[in-house]
Amino acid sequence: MTDSAAPTVRRVRTVLATAAVLTTGVLGLAACATPGATPGAGGGAAGGPTIVATTTHVGDFTRELVGETAEVTQLLAAGQSAHGFDPSAAQLLALADADALVINGAGLESWLDDAMGASGFDGVLIDASTGIELYGTGDHDDEHADEATAVEADEHDPADGNPHIWTDPELAEHMVENIAAGLATVPGIDTAAVDANEAAYLDHLGALDAWIEENVAEVPVGERLLVTNHDAFTYFLDAYDVTFVGSIIPSFDDNAEPSAAEIDELVANIRATGVEAVFSEASISPKAAETIAREAGVTVYSGEDALYGDSLGAPGTEGATYLGSQIHNVRLILESWGVEPSPLPAVLQG
Repeated sequence: MTDSAAPTVRRVRTVLATAAVLTTGVLGLAACATPGATPGAGGGAAGGPTIVATTTHVGDFTRELVGETAEVTQLLAAGQSAHGFDPSAAQLLALADADALVINGAGLESWLDDAMGASGFDGVLIDASTGIELYGTGDHDDEHADEATAVEADEHDPADGNPHIWTDPELAEHMVENIAAGLATVPGIDTAAVDANEAAYLDHLGALDAWIEENVAEVPVGERLLVTNHDAFTYFLDAYDVTFVGSIIPSFDDNAEPSAAEIDELVANIRATGVEAVFSEASISPKAAETIAREAGVTVYSGEDALYGDSLGAPGTEGATYLGSQIHNVRLILESWGVEPSPLPAVLQG
């Protein structure tokens, strides 16, 4: 693991909707399940608190913590980008009625202020990024992100820092701790259940981190090379001392477009460094990745073999949960490096 001077938590451990529109949302919410407003694993115990989570990742973390004791509504559906999301009237209604709102933070949900204002949300706001310091744009283009100047996540400015903090399992642990601490302040929450679930899930995340580190260590540092669809894996790269050769979309916003010159430069870098694979992402069209891989003469990982980046996968896929998505990603990356991963720890099996 890179011993970095950057102050990441890895070392600290530590629009507007009218009343009429909202009324329409009541009918829509009652009539059908709105895409991106997915009920959580908890069935919403009678009289229990209602919680809204923004992204697939924080939705999964929140459901792990509350279990069957609270209702969790997730705004973003599997495969949906958080960068350009626009909540529906039904989702604004769910937010209006929520006792708590769990967000990724770090500037990821740029639409959040408008949504909160439109809905009149007045519950507990739980920011999973609290205390985590961010890497800025392009921090690992030439050197590892650990040599970059960090940005406070609490500033919530997407222009300042990379919000993809969950890609490092140890930062995911901190996110879970933040969510658990916030849930403890929500009226009616079963704090004993949250505490027990937190301890169990942190054990899973710790085992995941150890498994990844053990397997990545089998690859010489100079051969740990990665090309992705967009700049979403900064924290993973830093955590496991992986060299970032480049991304097809040179931004951590998956709605951005690469220029012809940027594509040519990436192809040249792939050829020069000896990278053997280009990874698409499950929530992004694979066409550009396939084109670049073909031009560079390397393997492309797409379709079922794409990485889970900005979003978890649909139910039934390997990436339906955070743990599953990370195991899926690491197995494929190791495969591209010619490494057969070791068996999963017992706590992660099943």
